[in-house]
Amino acid sequence: QVQLVESGGGLVQAGGSLRLSCAASGYNFSSNDMAWFRQAPGKERAFVAEIKWRGNSTDYTDSVKGRFTISRDNAKNTMYLQMNSLKPEDTAVYYCAVWIGSGYASWGQGTQVTVSS
Repeated sequence: QVQLVESGGGLVQAGGSLRLSCAASGYNFSSNDMAWFRQAPGKERAFVAEIKWRGNSTDYTDSVKGRFTISRDNAKNTMYLQMNSLKPEDTAVYYCAVWIGSGYASWGQGTQVTVSS
């Protein structure tokens, strides 16, 4: 049974940094692509970043390029999202997900990130 647990969210001032973690279990973590998504109040869940199973290829939504860095440690079954230069518009619940079959699925419970201006 796939289980994803996000952590590391919190309240931070604009310009600050946070590091999110996603601990995975119940499947072969090192064989699956992983991603971060976020959902702001009143908006749909949106793609933030993804990392291929080997960790050698990443992709980001335009609004976070140059500020966020996605990484993974396959030995620890954990994925990370380093978020720098945070902006109020980054405020959202952040979710991690694993690629299964034809899309991302098996969402975690999410971690709240709030950026104050």
